[in-house]
Amino acid sequence: MTRFEPCRIERLRAGDGARYAELMTLFGRVFDMQDTYTGARPGAAWVAERLASEDFIALVALDGEAVVGGLAAYVLRKFERERSEVYIYDLAVDATHRRRGIATGLIRETVTIAGSVGAYVVFVQADRGDSPAEALYDGLGEREEVLHFDIAVPGAPPDPERWKR
Repeated sequence: MTRFEPCRIERLRAGDGARYAELMTLFGRVFDMQDTYTGARPGAAWVAERLASEDFIALVALDGEAVVGGLAAYVLRKFERERSEVYIYDLAVDATHRRRGIATGLIRETVTIAGSVGAYVVFVQADRGDSPAEALYDGLGEREEVLHFDIAVPGAPPDPERWKR
């Protein structure tokens, strides 16, 4: 757990299903993708299994007991060497709590966790034109220009909010 004013950062574990639900609500609100994050919530056993896994990182930033920021990341175990990478999948801070170092604190806690699981890098994607995200990540790491492709899986249900980002 990391503490800084005015928030503290905690990693969610198997018994933190209620906080996980709050995190999903935050992501839905901040990204304006409520259906994606709250429309078909997974069951308690599924959530507990994810939160118990060392290959999934869920962090929350708490102001008192309120979730005001959060991060979801995956530990990707590499095949070519005995090492891992950590991919930050989602990062959000409530609009009323931005510009206070919360996102930076969440990333720094992720870097600490990454070191403890043998990762050599933490990486994250940003949408072109998302100036606040680009500025945040430019201040913390090295920019790489890459292309990202989504390949549809036949028969998978469509995600109508997917293209909002």
